Amino acid sequence: MKIARAFSALVCASILSVSVCVGADDLGAVTDRADSVLVVKSERKLYLLRAGRVLREFDIALGLVPTGHKQREGDFRTPEGRYRLETRNVDSDYFLSIKVSYPDETDRARARAMGVDPGGAIMIHGLPNQPKGDLRRYEGVDWTDGCIAVSNADMVDIWMMTSESTPIEIRP
Repeated sequence: MKIARAFSALVCASILSVSVCVGADDLGAVTDRADSVLVVKSERKLYLLRAGRVLREFDIALGLVPTGHKQREGDFRTPEGRYRLETRNVDSDYFLSIKVSYPDETDRARARAMGVDPGGAIMIHGLPNQPKGDLRRYEGVDWTDGCIAVSNADMVDIWMMTSESTPIEIRP
């Protein structure tokens, strides 16, 4: 675990040093900042958009119960709706993570009416730092508790191409 965290820190330090030492024009498409993120659950795709144009698209894995909007803690669903990207975590249990602003007030009100906890800690993240078995186990299947998972290489691109407060829409 210490090695994985050290590697994550090294990657982040490298990202920061490249972005500081190299001019933005020299980084080309990597520095294109997305002004929004679109997740289409039925396609298992995450799109980084700028002015409605797709900059990049990524394959994703979802919660173990991918159909439907997250209702409560522990339902293994990925939420649907409009949120924002929030906190970034280089010291995550997964290779980098960016928090999604779920639950919003509507989600909290719905959960209160149902008498349940809406859950939280919905993230976009890479693979586990401590995988449970062979990494192939995570390919082509939904495996998260409700998060949006991508490959580690894709997570670096998403990290670099988004910022905190970027809007994210998650569609069925």
